[in-house]
Amino acid sequence: MEVNNILKIIEAFENSSVTELDFQEGNQKISLRKNSRQVVVEQPDVLAKNTVADAILVTNNQAAKESNSNLNVIKAPLVGTFYAAKGVGEQPFVSVGDQVKKGQVVAIIEAMKLMNEVVSEYDGVVEEILVENENLVEYGQELFRIK
Repeated sequence: MEVNNILKIIEAFENSSVTELDFQEGNQKISLRKNSRQVVVEQPDVLAKNTVADAILVTNNQAAKESNSNLNVIKAPLVGTFYAAKGVGEQPFVSVGDQVKKGQVVAIIEAMKLMNEVVSEYDGVVEEILVENENLVEYGQELFRIK
């Protein structure tokens, strides 16, 4: 199964009212559950280790880490590729220590060749940026912590 097909399945699942999905093609299996913060993609051992499945599992592990309770969190509104700036070589939308206002664009997530702005839901100061530029993010994954 191709990476683009996996991403399409995940995005369609996230945009639907379905809460569980098990999909198998040959010896590859995808199991998706909403609200469990877990996406499991099983692939045969013959494939390279640094696959999209590994990236998805790594981002799940990052999202599962405990967050600081006195900070507000901006989460990914969809699955896609995280971009910290409008383009290559441009300044990032925000950096640690920057003041942000509610409604301010703080990042872009690309999904299916569409650029989706991520806006702050809070006024405050950026305390932590939890994702590196051009990393794959999942729906609900923590991106920023705002104080």
